[in-house]
Amino acid sequence: MSKNPFDEIGFEDFRAFAKNPQLSKYEKIGFPDAFRAGAEERIFADIRRKLTNLDKAGQIALDIGPGCSDLPLMLIEHCRQFQSHLYLIDSQEMLDLLPDPAWTSKHPAKFPECPDFMEAQKEKIDVILCYSVLHYILVDTAFFRFLDGALSLLAPGGQFLIADIPNVSKRKRFFASATGIAFHKRFMNTEAAPEVVFNNVEHDKIDDAVVMAILQRARLQGFDAYVLPQDRELPMANRREDILIIRP
Repeated sequence: MSKNPFDEIGFEDFRAFAKNPQLSKYEKIGFPDAFRAGAEERIFADIRRKLTNLDKAGQIALDIGPGCSDLPLMLIEHCRQFQSHLYLIDSQEMLDLLPDPAWTSKHPAKFPECPDFMEAQKEKIDVILCYSVLHYILVDTAFFRFLDGALSLLAPGGQFLIADIPNVSKRKRFFASATGIAFHKRFMNTEAAPEVVFNNVEHDKIDDAVVMAILQRARLQGFDAYVLPQDRELPMANRREDILIIRP
């Protein structure tokens, strides 16, 4: 498969993307249009199936790195319908591209570098969403500090969805399969099979070891944690997956 031109970017890059009028709303958040256009309603439906607290009234929700596509707009509207309050944490440049209804609060920061927010909301958040951001966090932030900080915010019964994780181990398993080989040939318009090399370390990439470390780290702190598949209809479900963490 071809390399995503938005690989290996971080927080400061996204600040620049947000200010670039030449980029589409999907390109501003690191995706070619073909990967997100027309798919975000299905993405949000998949999120709701996992973050069931979203469908309860009067919740306190947090979106870490919402970006500026239609997905955060859907979440904002959903919180209005359920009379929930939504916190949004991202760069000021990204947040400026989102509306400011009364039931939302914006906090410009690179999470968890927002100590006042972290202290004020400790153990108060009912639902946290971090969608398609983890792979940037891995190379741009103290990774376990991010995870531990988010977990510290969860209220009893709170849910934390780390979603759309590009797991290179899952990707390799897919492209080593007959289904994956056929997908690659069709997508790339080639007769050549994809090159797959197992048991080698890919620096600054998420693999099974990182995914399992997240589960273990959360469970050792008293949280339940699960790896969940994405809806098969989502654009990259064959090579991405989600982690759901719940405070009992």
